[in-house]
Amino acid sequence: MSSVLSNLEHQEIWKNFEAINAVPRASKKEERIIAFMADFGKRLGLETIQDATGNVIIRKPATPGRESAPVVVLQSHLDMVHQKNNDTVFDFDTQGIRMYIDGDWVRAEGTTLGADNGLGVAAIMGILESTDIPHPALEALFTIDEETGMTGAKGLESGLLKGTVLLNLDTEDDHHLDIGCAGGIDVTAELTYTPEDTIYGTYYTITVKGLKGGHSGMEIHKGLGNANKLMNRILYTLGERYHIAVAGIDGGGLRNAIPRESTAVIATDASIREAFEQVVKDIRAEFRTTEPDLVIEIAQVASAGKVLPRQVQERLLRVLYAAHNGVYKMSSDFDDLVETSNNVARVQVGDGLIRILCLTRSSVESSKQDLARQLKATFELMDATVTLSGDYPGWSPNADSPVLKTMVSGYETLFGDKPDVVACHAGLECGILAASYPGLDMISFGPTILGAHSPDERVSISSVNKFWKLLLHTLATI
Repeated sequence: MSSVLSNLEHQEIWKNFEAINAVPRASKKEERIIAFMADFGKRLGLETIQDATGNVIIRKPATPGRESAPVVVLQSHLDMVHQKNNDTVFDFDTQGIRMYIDGDWVRAEGTTLGADNGLGVAAIMGILESTDIPHPALEALFTIDEETGMTGAKGLESGLLKGTVLLNLDTEDDHHLDIGCAGGIDVTAELTYTPEDTIYGTYYTITVKGLKGGHSGMEIHKGLGNANKLMNRILYTLGERYHIAVAGIDGGGLRNAIPRESTAVIATDASIREAFEQVVKDIRAEFRTTEPDLVIEIAQVASAGKVLPRQVQERLLRVLYAAHNGVYKMSSDFDDLVETSNNVARVQVGDGLIRILCLTRSSVESSKQDLARQLKATFELMDATVTLSGDYPGWSPNADSPVLKTMVSGYETLFGDKPDVVACHAGLECGILAASYPGLDMISFGPTILGAHSPDERVSISSVNKFWKLLLHTLATI
C-alpha cells in the first residue's frame, strides 16, 4: 500500500486508517482484521481480549489526573461493506483498498472506501497508542459483522464491559450528535420452480446500471433509483403488451445497500423495442435529477436458456411490483426522520430458484414488525417461503443523557456553534448493547461520510479533523 494519506494532518488517525484498509475485512470474513487488532493491542502491552464471538476488547488505564472519571467504552466495528463498480477489477479477498485524495475528500478507486467504520476504528487506535492524550480508563470495543447482522454486538457477553459511558464512533455527519437509531429485520422470500423450454425465438438481455446506490438506511429518503424495482417495472410493462418469458434476473447485492445494477434475460416472439424505449423514456424523465447517470440498455443475444413457467413469472412480477420499497412512514417525534422503510435489496431468478432479499428498518418496533408482515404476506401471494431473521432492536433516545450535555457544551466551546442532536435511520450497535448493558450512557458521532455502502463512498478530510478535536475534548472533560 502506498502511503497516499501521509501528508494529512492528524496522522494518529490516517496512518491507522491506511493500515486497516490494507487488511481485507468483509462482514463474516473478519479473521485477518481480528488478528490484526488483537496483535495491535498486545504490541502496545495493553490488556487484550478476544471473546468467543470474535470481538476484540483492549483496555487502557487512565492518564494521570483522569483516574476518577467514568470508565469510557470506545466502540466501532471492524467489518466494512464490499461493493465495487462492474468495470472495476478488484479482489476484496486479497487486495487492500486503493485510496486517493480528491480536494477535501478521501476516496477509493472504484470500490467502497471503508470509512464506515474504519475511521472510527482508526481513531480509537490513535487514542490507544498515544502517550500525551488525556483520557479516563478506556475499554476499546471492536465488534465484528455489524454490516450484515450485528452478530458481534449480539454475541457480546453481559458483564464483560466495566464502562458506564459508551462513545460509538459510527455516524456520518460531523454536525450531528446521535442519540437514537433504527432497528432492523431481514425478510427473505424463496421459491423453487421447474424451468421450461421456451417457445419464443428472440432473446434479449436488459441491463439497468449507473444508479448511485448507497446506504439503505441513511439514504433511503432521497428518492434514489432501486435497480430491482426499475427492472421489474420494465419487465412488467413489456409483459402487459407482449408475450415474454423470463429466463433469469440478477439484481442488487447486500441488504444494506440500495441496489445499483440489475440484469435480466428474456425470450419473446415480438419486436419489443418500441415499448422498451417508451418505458425507459418515462423512467429517465422521472429520475433525471436524482439519477443523472442512469443507463438502461437492451441487446439481442443468441439464446436465453430455460425460462420461468408462465404462472410463476406472472406472480413474481406482480409481487415485486407490490412489494414496498423506500420510506414507509416518517417519524411523528423527530422532524425529517424516517421512521420505517424497506430496501428490496437482492433479486435472483434462475436455475429453478427465486430468491428475494429485503432489509426492513424502523425506530418503532411495532412499525418494523408491521412492514415485515406486510412484505411476508406480499411474497406469500406467489407461494414463496418467507423467513424473518436477523432481528435487532432500535436505540431509544435519551435527551437527558449526561454525556450528551458534556458533548453539546464541548461542541459549542470548540466550534462556536450548536450541534444537531438527532436520531438516525441507520442501524447502530447501541440498541443491542443497551439490551446487554442497560446502564450505559451512550452517544454516537463521527466525521462526514457520503455515499457509504457504495463505490462513491468518501470522507471529508476537514471533518475528520473536527471529529478528532471533539473526541479528544470529550475524553479530557467527561
